[in-house]
Amino acid sequence: MKKRPVCFLLPTLLFGMLLSASAETLVERSVEARFQIDLKVPEAALKLFLPEGWTLNVATQGPAKDANLRLIFTDRLSINGPEGKPLGKGSNRIAYLAAPAKDASGNNVQLMIGGITGDPDDAPGPFGAYLPASRQDVHRTSTSDSAGLTIDTQDWIFEAKSGEHLEMHIKFEKAVGNRTNPADAKFYSAKNPTFYQISHQQQVLDILKNVTTNPPDRVKEFSLKAQGGSYAKLFDGTEKVLSWDNILWIDRSVSTP
Repeated sequence: MKKRPVCFLLPTLLFGMLLSASAETLVERSVEARFQIDLKVPEAALKLFLPEGWTLNVATQGPAKDANLRLIFTDRLSINGPEGKPLGKGSNRIAYLAAPAKDASGNNVQLMIGGITGDPDDAPGPFGAYLPASRQDVHRTSTSDSAGLTIDTQDWIFEAKSGEHLEMHIKFEKAVGNRTNPADAKFYSAKNPTFYQISHQQQVLDILKNVTTNPPDRVKEFSLKAQGGSYAKLFDGTEKVLSWDNILWIDRSVSTP
Protein backbone atom coordinates (compact mmCIF):
# COMPACT_ATOMS: atom_id res chain seq x y z
CA MET A 1 0.00 0.00 0.00
CA LYS A 2 1.29 3.41 -0.90
CA LYS A 3 2.00 5.59 2.12
CA ARG A 4 0.38 9.01 2.26
CA PRO A 5 2.81 11.90 2.64
CA VAL A 6 3.19 13.56 6.05
CA CYS A 7 1.91 16.83 4.59
CA PHE A 8 -1.43 15.10 4.04
CA LEU A 9 -1.57 13.29 7.38
CA LEU A 10 -0.83 16.38 9.48
CA PRO A 11 -3.82 18.47 8.34
CA THR A 12 -6.02 15.39 8.80
CA LEU A 13 -4.80 14.98 12.40
CA LEU A 14 -5.33 18.66 13.17
CA PHE A 15 -8.82 18.51 11.71
CA GLY A 16 -9.65 15.61 14.00
CA MET A 17 -8.37 17.52 17.03
CA LEU A 18 -10.50 20.53 16.11
CA LEU A 19 -13.57 18.32 15.79
CA SER A 20 -12.89 16.89 19.27
CA ALA A 21 -12.51 20.37 20.80
CA SER A 22 -15.63 21.65 19.08
CA ALA A 23 -17.62 18.79 20.64
CA GLU A 24 -17.63 20.81 23.87
CA THR A 25 -19.90 23.83 24.27
CA LEU A 26 -18.55 26.78 26.25
CA VAL A 27 -21.09 27.80 28.91
CA GLU A 28 -19.32 30.53 30.87
CA ARG A 29 -16.06 31.98 32.09
CA SER A 30 -15.50 33.13 35.65
CA VAL A 31 -12.88 34.55 37.99
CA GLU A 32 -13.40 33.66 41.65
CA ALA A 33 -11.91 33.94 45.13
CA ARG A 34 -12.50 30.88 47.31
CA PHE A 35 -11.92 29.35 50.70
CA GLN A 36 -11.97 25.57 50.76
CA ILE A 37 -12.42 23.34 53.79
CA ASP A 38 -11.51 19.66 53.40
CA LEU A 39 -13.62 17.53 55.72
CA LYS A 40 -14.12 14.02 56.95
CA VAL A 41 -17.85 13.52 57.56
CA PRO A 42 -19.84 10.38 58.46
CA GLU A 43 -19.43 8.02 55.51
CA ALA A 44 -22.86 6.44 55.90
CA ALA A 45 -24.56 9.85 55.67
CA LEU A 46 -22.49 10.88 52.65
CA LYS A 47 -23.23 7.66 50.77
CA LEU A 48 -26.93 8.57 50.81
CA PHE A 49 -26.10 11.31 48.28
CA LEU A 50 -24.29 8.99 45.85
CA PRO A 51 -26.06 7.81 42.69
CA GLU A 52 -26.53 4.06 42.30
CA GLY A 53 -23.29 2.33 41.37
CA TRP A 54 -21.09 5.24 42.48
CA THR A 55 -18.48 5.03 45.23
CA LEU A 56 -16.41 7.50 47.24
CA ASN A 57 -12.85 8.17 46.10
CA VAL A 58 -11.01 9.19 49.25
CA ALA A 59 -7.28 9.93 49.00
CA THR A 60 -5.02 7.76 51.14
CA GLN A 61 -2.04 10.13 51.06
CA GLY A 62 -1.12 13.73 50.33
CA PRO A 63 -2.84 16.96 51.41
CA ALA A 64 -6.33 15.55 50.69
CA LYS A 65 -5.79 12.37 52.74
CA ASP A 66 -9.02 11.07 54.36
CA ALA A 67 -11.11 13.99 53.00
CA ASN A 68 -14.48 12.77 51.72
CA LEU A 69 -16.23 16.15 51.41
CA ARG A 70 -15.23 19.69 50.47
CA LEU A 71 -17.07 22.79 51.60
CA ILE A 72 -16.14 25.64 49.28
CA PHE A 73 -17.09 29.26 49.98
CA THR A 74 -16.93 31.14 46.69
CA ASP A 75 -17.01 34.80 45.72
CA ARG A 76 -17.74 34.69 41.99
CA LEU A 77 -16.21 38.05 41.17
CA SER A 78 -17.06 38.00 37.47
CA ILE A 79 -19.24 35.64 35.44
CA ASN A 80 -19.20 36.07 31.69
CA GLY A 81 -20.90 34.30 28.82
CA PRO A 82 -19.07 32.78 25.84
CA GLU A 83 -19.08 36.11 24.02
CA GLY A 84 -17.55 37.94 27.01
CA LYS A 85 -20.61 39.83 28.21
CA PRO A 86 -21.76 39.54 31.85
CA LEU A 87 -23.89 36.45 32.40
CA GLY A 88 -26.99 36.95 34.56
CA LYS A 89 -26.15 39.41 37.33
CA GLY A 90 -22.46 39.10 36.41
CA SER A 91 -21.37 37.98 39.90
CA ASN A 92 -22.58 35.82 42.77
CA ARG A 93 -21.63 34.27 46.08
CA ILE A 94 -22.20 30.65 46.90
CA ALA A 95 -21.20 27.89 49.32
CA TYR A 96 -21.28 24.39 47.88
CA LEU A 97 -20.52 20.80 48.84
CA ALA A 98 -18.56 18.47 46.55
CA ALA A 99 -17.43 14.90 47.18
CA PRO A 100 -14.54 13.09 45.45
CA ALA A 101 -16.15 10.06 43.83
CA LYS A 102 -15.91 7.36 41.19
CA ASP A 103 -18.74 6.92 38.73
CA ALA A 104 -20.16 3.53 37.79
CA SER A 105 -17.35 3.12 35.22
CA GLY A 106 -14.62 3.87 37.76
CA ASN A 107 -13.75 7.36 36.53
CA ASN A 108 -12.51 9.88 39.13
CA VAL A 109 -14.84 12.89 39.32
CA GLN A 110 -16.20 15.54 41.67
CA LEU A 111 -19.82 15.03 42.69
CA MET A 112 -21.90 18.11 43.47
CA ILE A 113 -24.22 17.16 46.32
CA GLY A 114 -25.44 20.51 47.64
CA GLY A 115 -25.00 24.23 48.02
CA ILE A 116 -26.61 27.53 48.98
CA THR A 117 -26.51 30.34 46.42
CA GLY A 118 -26.96 34.07 46.96
CA ASP A 119 -28.57 34.56 43.55
CA PRO A 120 -32.07 33.03 43.54
CA ASP A 121 -31.90 32.73 39.75
CA ASP A 122 -28.98 30.33 40.27
CA ALA A 123 -31.16 27.80 42.13
CA PRO A 124 -31.33 24.87 41.69
CA GLY A 125 -28.52 25.56 39.20
CA PRO A 126 -27.06 23.31 36.52
CA PHE A 127 -26.52 20.45 38.98
CA GLY A 128 -30.00 20.67 40.51
CA ALA A 129 -28.37 20.93 43.95
CA TYR A 130 -28.38 24.61 44.95
CA LEU A 131 -30.81 26.12 47.45
CA PRO A 132 -31.63 29.85 47.32
CA ALA A 133 -30.22 31.73 50.30
CA SER A 134 -32.67 33.27 52.74
CA ARG A 135 -29.60 34.92 54.26
CA GLN A 136 -26.12 35.56 52.97
CA ASP A 137 -23.47 37.62 54.74
CA VAL A 138 -19.93 37.77 53.42
CA HIS A 139 -17.13 39.93 54.82
CA ARG A 140 -13.51 39.72 53.69
CA THR A 141 -10.88 42.14 55.00
CA SER A 142 -7.12 42.45 54.71
CA THR A 143 -4.75 44.54 56.86
CA SER A 144 -0.98 45.01 56.56
CA ASP A 145 1.59 46.52 58.93
CA SER A 146 4.86 48.33 58.23
CA ALA A 147 6.78 45.06 58.52
CA GLY A 148 4.79 43.58 55.65
CA LEU A 149 2.71 41.18 57.76
CA THR A 150 -0.76 40.77 56.24
CA ILE A 151 -3.70 39.42 58.25
CA ASP A 152 -6.88 38.40 56.43
CA THR A 153 -10.27 37.88 58.03
CA GLN A 154 -13.16 36.10 56.32
CA ASP A 155 -16.74 35.63 57.51
CA TRP A 156 -19.21 33.64 55.41
CA ILE A 157 -22.83 32.90 56.36
CA PHE A 158 -25.35 31.13 54.12
CA GLU A 159 -28.80 29.99 55.22
CA ALA A 160 -31.74 28.40 53.39
CA LYS A 161 -35.40 28.51 54.40
CA SER A 162 -35.41 24.72 54.75
CA GLY A 163 -32.88 24.95 57.61
CA GLU A 164 -29.52 24.32 55.91
CA HIS A 165 -26.82 26.55 57.42
CA LEU A 166 -23.17 26.94 56.32
CA GLU A 167 -21.04 29.41 58.28
CA MET A 168 -17.32 29.97 58.70
CA HIS A 169 -15.12 32.51 60.46
CA ILE A 170 -11.36 32.54 59.93
CA LYS A 171 -8.46 34.88 60.63
CA PHE A 172 -5.08 33.99 59.18
CA GLU A 173 -1.65 35.20 58.22
CA LYS A 174 -1.55 35.62 54.47
CA ALA A 175 1.37 34.37 52.36
CA VAL A 176 2.24 33.89 48.71
CA GLY A 177 0.38 30.93 47.21
CA ASN A 178 1.44 28.39 44.60
CA ARG A 179 0.17 28.82 41.06
CA THR A 180 -1.04 25.54 39.58
CA ASN A 181 -0.83 24.42 35.98
CA PRO A 182 -4.07 24.54 33.96
CA ALA A 183 -6.13 21.40 34.52
CA ASP A 184 -9.52 19.96 33.62
CA ALA A 185 -11.97 18.65 36.20
CA LYS A 186 -15.35 17.01 35.68
CA PHE A 187 -18.18 17.96 38.05
CA TYR A 188 -21.20 15.66 38.05
CA SER A 189 -24.70 16.16 39.44
CA ALA A 190 -25.77 13.90 42.31
CA LYS A 191 -29.38 14.56 41.28
CA ASN A 192 -28.82 13.67 37.62
CA PRO A 193 -25.61 11.62 37.33
CA THR A 194 -25.67 11.66 33.52
CA PHE A 195 -25.09 15.44 33.56
CA TYR A 196 -21.66 16.94 34.04
CA GLN A 197 -19.65 20.05 33.32
CA ILE A 198 -15.98 20.32 32.42
CA SER A 199 -14.06 23.01 34.26
CA HIS A 200 -10.78 24.09 32.64
CA GLN A 201 -9.13 25.97 35.50
CA GLN A 202 -5.99 27.48 36.93
CA GLN A 203 -5.57 28.82 40.45
CA VAL A 204 -3.27 30.22 43.11
CA LEU A 205 -3.53 28.07 46.25
CA ASP A 206 -2.26 28.85 49.75
CA ILE A 207 -2.62 25.96 52.23
CA LEU A 208 -2.83 27.58 55.66
CA LYS A 209 -3.06 24.41 57.72
CA ASN A 210 -3.18 20.69 56.98
CA VAL A 211 -3.26 17.78 59.41
CA THR A 212 -1.36 15.44 57.06
CA THR A 213 1.37 17.51 55.43
CA ASN A 214 1.81 19.84 58.45
CA PRO A 215 2.81 23.13 56.79
CA PRO A 216 3.41 26.10 59.13
CA ASP A 217 0.07 26.76 60.85
CA ARG A 218 -1.02 30.32 59.96
CA VAL A 219 -4.61 30.07 61.19
CA LYS A 220 -5.14 32.50 64.08
CA GLU A 221 -8.89 32.04 64.61
CA PHE A 222 -11.36 29.56 63.16
CA SER A 223 -14.92 28.39 63.65
CA LEU A 224 -17.24 26.35 61.47
CA LYS A 225 -20.99 25.91 61.84
CA ALA A 226 -22.65 23.57 59.35
CA GLN A 227 -26.00 22.01 60.14
CA GLY A 228 -29.69 21.66 59.48
CA GLY A 229 -32.13 20.44 56.87
CA SER A 230 -30.72 17.97 54.35
CA TYR A 231 -27.19 18.55 55.72
CA ALA A 232 -27.98 17.54 59.31
CA LYS A 233 -26.62 13.98 59.08
CA LEU A 234 -23.46 15.11 57.29
CA PHE A 235 -22.68 17.54 60.09
CA ASP A 236 -23.68 15.70 63.26
CA GLY A 237 -20.83 17.01 65.40
CA THR A 238 -18.38 14.23 64.50
CA GLU A 239 -17.06 15.92 61.34
CA LYS A 240 -13.36 16.80 61.27
CA VAL A 241 -11.59 19.59 59.40
CA LEU A 242 -8.46 18.29 57.65
CA SER A 243 -7.27 21.20 55.52
CA TRP A 244 -7.73 24.97 55.42
CA ASP A 245 -7.09 26.26 51.87
CA ASN A 246 -7.17 29.88 50.78
CA ILE A 247 -7.61 30.14 47.01
CA LEU A 248 -6.57 33.69 46.15
CA TRP A 249 -8.02 33.39 42.66
CA ILE A 250 -9.26 30.76 40.26
CA ASP A 251 -9.79 31.38 36.55
CA ARG A 252 -12.25 28.95 34.94
CA SER A 253 -13.83 28.14 31.61
CA VAL A 254 -16.86 25.89 31.98
CA SER A 255 -18.09 23.69 29.14
CA THR A 256 -20.59 20.90 28.56
CA PRO A 257 -19.91 17.88 26.35
